[in-house]
Amino acid sequence: MSGTIEVRGLRVMGTHGALAHEREAAQPFELDLSIETSFEAAAESDALEDALDYGPVVASAAGVVAEERFTLLEALAEAVATAVLADGRVRSVEVALRKVRPPLPVDVATVGVRIRRSRFEGGRG
Repeated sequence: MSGTIEVRGLRVMGTHGALAHEREAAQPFELDLSIETSFEAAAESDALEDALDYGPVVASAAGVVAEERFTLLEALAEAVATAVLADGRVRSVEVALRKVRPPLPVDVATVGVRIRRSRFEGGRG
């Protein structure tokens, strides 16, 4: 019995981008994570130790955004997915990553990428 843990609107300051000023000052990024895992043991026992504790998984994803540096959102999203998949209970993850203040000359709320990666496909999906 699998299910999906949804994390929406995780905001993290990070230093990522292709432009020089994006690499000099941290800016806000927003993530949504959809984490597929088994719910069977947790649903039966109602015990945290039988569930995927999303706290450490979310902290790991946030750490990638806050501590690493990438030029492209695609590379950052891939690193976040890899960090989430490092927990062996995660079957797959979908990462939606948005730059909240994109450097564009038009009024855009966000720009972003979305990827899905699966443990069963060697981390690629």
